[in-house]
Amino acid sequence: FKQTAPRVEGLSMEEAFLDVRGLEAISGAPREIATRLRRRVREEVGLPVSVGVARTKVLAKMASRAAKPDGLLVIAPSDETAFLHPLGVESLWGVGQVTAEKLHAHGIHTVGELARRSEAELAWFLGPAAARHLHAISRNHDPRPVRSDRRRGSFGSQSALGSSPKSGADLDARLVALVDRVTRRMRSSGRAGRTVTLRLRFGDFSRASRSRTLPHVTDGTGAILAAARNLLGAAAPMIEHRGITLIGVAVGPHLGSVQPWV
Repeated sequence: FKQTAPRVEGLSMEEAFLDVRGLEAISGAPREIATRLRRRVREEVGLPVSVGVARTKVLAKMASRAAKPDGLLVIAPSDETAFLHPLGVESLWGVGQVTAEKLHAHGIHTVGELARRSEAELAWFLGPAAARHLHAISRNHDPRPVRSDRRRGSFGSQSALGSSPKSGADLDARLVALVDRVTRRMRSSGRAGRTVTLRLRFGDFSRASRSRTLPHVTDGTGAILAAARNLLGAAAPMIEHRGITLIGVAVGPHLGSVQPWV
């Protein structure tokens, strides 16, 4: 990524924003840059890369998601509304199952329907922070620049599980491996965290995440694994009922207390 653009903001081990503005004279149009990047990664690393190209970060992320598992989607400024507004609200960055259900209960199913509501109306049932965020991104208002100096706030890893049923022992073994991977990366970077987050994708493709905040910051595998196991145990009824296809663990700064699974 850093060989492709001078400004790269990493989101995770395998995801980043690249600011390619001003590179046309030496590197070509954004589509050419993205095509060349995908080809290089395929040839040199052996991995498929999905790339979304757009004017804002939030739209680029959504375009990248739409291009998965191995594609390229370029959204021109003139096509932004046509791409964004027909999408379901679930596709928006930051909309989970609970928020989607609240929006559906108020007759909001697409991004276009969301964009036609006022921020004050959304705040009535979503709260001011969520309303402000969703009101802005439904209109593709996202002034945030790509920040190459952005310091990683959390460390995480995830693992796809396939569609076959998984026993409790299978899930625990996968969880142990994920926590070990995350904490080794934390220690090698000289970082510690306090909030452990478990992310799950279920058999019906819905997602959920819950967090537990520890009493003190740590990079210790034992303490983080214990918290992750507690979260996984609390999610067991949902997993048994809905199945599970992906599990992920992240450790970051203080975010809050334990949340119930719903």
